[in-house]
Amino acid sequence: MRTALKVLTSLVVIYPMTGFATEIEPGEEIIMKVRGILTIPPPAKSPARGDEGEGPFERLIILNGNMIDGTGAPLQGPTTIVVEGNHIVDIKMGGGMPDVATLDEAQVKIIDASGQYVLPGFINSHAHFGTPTHAFAGSFTNPEYVSKLWLAHGITTVRDVGSLMGLSWTLDHKDRSARGDITAPRIRAYALFPQVMESPEAARQWVRAVDRKGADGVKFTGAAPKLIEAAVAEAQKLGLKTAYHHAQISVTQMNVLDSARLGVDSMEHWYGLPEAMFEGRIVQDYPYAYNYNNEQDRFGEAGNLWRQAAAPGSERWRATIQVLRDLDFTLDPTFTVYEANRDVMRARQAEWHAAYSMPYITRAFESNPRIHGSYFFDWTTAHEVVWKRNFDRWMAFVNDYKNAGGRVTVGSDAGFIYKLYGFAYIRELELLQEAGFHPLEVVQAATIKGAELLGLDAEIGSIEIGKKADLIIVRENPLVNFKVLYGTGHRWYNKAADRMEQTKGILYTIKDGTLFDAQKLLADIRQLVAKKKAEEMNTSP
Repeated sequence: MRTALKVLTSLVVIYPMTGFATEIEPGEEIIMKVRGILTIPPPAKSPARGDEGEGPFERLIILNGNMIDGTGAPLQGPTTIVVEGNHIVDIKMGGGMPDVATLDEAQVKIIDASGQYVLPGFINSHAHFGTPTHAFAGSFTNPEYVSKLWLAHGITTVRDVGSLMGLSWTLDHKDRSARGDITAPRIRAYALFPQVMESPEAARQWVRAVDRKGADGVKFTGAAPKLIEAAVAEAQKLGLKTAYHHAQISVTQMNVLDSARLGVDSMEHWYGLPEAMFEGRIVQDYPYAYNYNNEQDRFGEAGNLWRQAAAPGSERWRATIQVLRDLDFTLDPTFTVYEANRDVMRARQAEWHAAYSMPYITRAFESNPRIHGSYFFDWTTAHEVVWKRNFDRWMAFVNDYKNAGGRVTVGSDAGFIYKLYGFAYIRELELLQEAGFHPLEVVQAATIKGAELLGLDAEIGSIEIGKKADLIIVRENPLVNFKVLYGTGHRWYNKAADRMEQTKGILYTIKDGTLFDAQKLLADIRQLVAKKKAEEMNTSP
């Protein structure tokens, strides 16, 4: 059944299973299928920052910390870092207090980081400010909640691939964050390319339109190759970045090698990469009853993809790495969002869900054919075993690519499949170490490599004089144990005290010279979650 809808106020049309939304302006008339489509007012916007965060300061001194600079260099400490406004102006090796005689004491902020660890701000290269499909579970994603979870986990820059909450909405948050008006990371907003378009010229016009609107890039999930080619060429002409999630519905027309040769900057997740290394087949070995729109079919069979591709270390494997590296292509694997496939119980029972997961997100994670990523309808031991083997080959390729000089970044894709904002990002660091990365290489992927992908490596991504003051301060050494970065901390046995103790996680996140108390942000998040739970309890029948 179809019906015409005359729009009297701004609306967002949400399509089930995809996580995609369309902004509809007042006065427009749209014709849509009624069943399964939700039409509701646009999401709320983040509140003004108020008194959250201090600075930027005339001078901020981070005194005697142990610096991990993001370039791959080993830890150096003690080191004193001096910030003026929102830029690093001095790095004093060996530590010690710089000369502050020329400034009034009230104009100087000093953080004694003795025995603590200072890193560049993290870059989340695959993020979503929320997903409209959460509305099917009761609410749009709260942007204040998401932003604070990111900052509390050291994330100072996000690449919102697809701007699923609406491009105008995302760009508004980008601008407000840049001005320091809201508590949020720096945002790079990518527009989502339509899968159906009438001509290459229409594709070029669409790219020009989102460029005029202020988008930083374009995300593709599939379309006719001639449309992708035209759009990528136009994006390059305009200086827009590009990312591609090679969905199974179009991967036979364009795999990772095809899109990389067109000039696409990065691949998201891993689809299209095994298919580029198929030998003896062109199409994935789908069961005959497979239905892509049944997401257990889709994700279940995806677990068989890597074993259908060329073997690790084979000539085809090595040649694929060589081509992608020579094209300066970026892998953004997002291991974390697929981890539930190999151990759904671990993901469902993660210790942070109780205090930090919004009730509507908890509901959205549970099996529901209308909600993208909620597909564990009858997930078996066999599924998990297949996915564990899938991870082995996938991780081997990503590690080999890094070892060959290819760029790998850190993205989380949280908001889906039991993965929570912030926490999922730290888990991705752990999974890259599992894949074979040295912890220093993990930090590289999370910082300078992400900055290179965004074209911002002259401004952010490492601790260097002249760069912006995006920094993280943590009490324990994350190179020894990335778990100390979790908002819930890390449990350990204190032998001297004969008791179990809990670390605190990140102490401070500094974005553009503004100092945020990560522990206060976490307390705010717990209050937001508790308030939402209480509201639902009071309104339930």
